[in-house]
Amino acid sequence: MVRLEYVWLRLRAIGALLFGRARMAQAVFDEMLARWPGDAYALASRAHVHAQAGREEEALRDARALVESHPTRSAGDWFNFAFLLEATGRIDEAEGAFRRALELDPKLDRAWYGLGLVLIRQGRFDDAVQALKRNTELQPMSPYGWYQLARVQVDRQRPDEARKIIGHLKRFEPKVAEQLERETGLAA
Repeated sequence: MVRLEYVWLRLRAIGALLFGRARMAQAVFDEMLARWPGDAYALASRAHVHAQAGREEEALRDARALVESHPTRSAGDWFNFAFLLEATGRIDEAEGAFRRALELDPKLDRAWYGLGLVLIRQGRFDDAVQALKRNTELQPMSPYGWYQLARVQVDRQRPDEARKIIGHLKRFEPKVAEQLERETGLAA
């Protein structure tokens, strides 16, 4: 009977989300967590509902509870937690969470990107270059990692490296390359 109750509550929450009733879905997740404290699905889903509504502290609370109660469940859980930490200005803690996500899945490209952004904010440009290079290896056609990598090379006083990246971007994302040229004053 408990399993049927759980499935019914999940279906109610999914239905509420499908019809744009986030508050109703949140109430269902609250009920699930009252019955089954630490339930990974309910914690992750409620964190998502909070984040979508701009309630970052509440989202962070649920994401923290999720990774603390299920530390090896998913690299994605750690990535989401790290993202929320970064968004709320907890940069040092975000670095650790991004690194934990990468321990669980070294090919999680978005975690390499997030780590790179955190390292930039910490002023650790050499380390940021390594993280962003790994991101661009995993996602070679995504302009985001390349863009940040070029910006870091400028910060490191390496304009020739930034020009190479801009030249590379021109081959598949010319608008991003042009933006970088305008922002940095560099031409490939």
